[in-house]
Amino acid sequence: MAGRGRAAFIIGGTGQIGTAAARHLAAHGWSVMAAHRGAHEGDPALHDLDVTRVRLDRDDTEALLALAEGHDLVLDTVAFEPKHAQQLAQLAGLVGSVVVISTGGVYQDAQGRNLDTAMGADSFPVFPDPIDESQPTIADGAPTYGVLKARLERELLDADELPVSILRPGAVHGPFSEALREWYFVKRVRDRRTHAVLAYGGASRFSPTSTAAIAELTRLCAQSPAKRVLNVADDDVTVSDIASAVFDAMGRSIELVPVDGAPARGVGSTPWSTPHPVVLSTRRARDELGFEPPKPYRDAVREDIEWIVDVVQGARRRQVSWRTLFPHLVHRYGADAWFDYDAEDELLETAGVAAG
Repeated sequence: MAGRGRAAFIIGGTGQIGTAAARHLAAHGWSVMAAHRGAHEGDPALHDLDVTRVRLDRDDTEALLALAEGHDLVLDTVAFEPKHAQQLAQLAGLVGSVVVISTGGVYQDAQGRNLDTAMGADSFPVFPDPIDESQPTIADGAPTYGVLKARLERELLDADELPVSILRPGAVHGPFSEALREWYFVKRVRDRRTHAVLAYGGASRFSPTSTAAIAELTRLCAQSPAKRVLNVADDDVTVSDIASAVFDAMGRSIELVPVDGAPARGVGSTPWSTPHPVVLSTRRARDELGFEPPKPYRDAVREDIEWIVDVVQGARRRQVSWRTLFPHLVHRYGADAWFDYDAEDELLETAGVAAG
């Protein structure tokens, strides 16, 4: 393919996954072209690496194909529906390898339940623990995120002569995110809370996946092009582990208060709080490609915290609220409900715990 050494083309190159991949590939000697819409600048440090930024309208297939042709790797971080698979299928024979970011949300359980349809504990899917890539995926349904990603995957796997690796992450975390779940705990530190309530006894397990882990598995897939599907995740941690890791990274000691059962009035409902585990097995990636997460979650999250604290402090100086700073977080999770401290204090008082 590219005659001047290993070259990568990233679609969505200034988002959180694209930025991490660009940095990681450049650090391993790749020449990187990061295509973006212009909405985000990404990591300023990329200016010092072999990374070129270009503007691209994703719907302009002709421009996309022209830019991507000849690269050893095309990484698509933003594809989410069948028409994107149809675009990428046209790269067969023109590039060395294609890697597409999907989601662990494509899985469904034996009763056909999935994360998109989970409206409460009774409708939450019950998956094997852990989930491997042989688990069935959503067959059909309303065009939710998981359904569209599942259709995207099927189109890609059916494309002739396309060496495509489909990666299924869990709860993605990393710098440059507009929906950083760790804000649930970071804000509690900044608000000087002394306790954090955790539903389901604080034992929920919902696989986190660092952008650094996605970047490393992308690199390994590019080195061994093939048609494959792989889970990608960090080490197996509970929501209590996640809370402790964030608090430790911020140098604060906050008491965890596990409560049995589902959240009451939303209290204790973190982004990782689930009645049944959603844990992704990475054995296939390990066995086939020698994948290892670059860092355990406890260490990987420190970079996230440094970034988010810096960004929030900068926003405060500009008198910009965190809701404006993280609109996707508010839209996706209804994040205002995360910080109902009155309801939280009432529960703590009932439990005989001094609120704060």
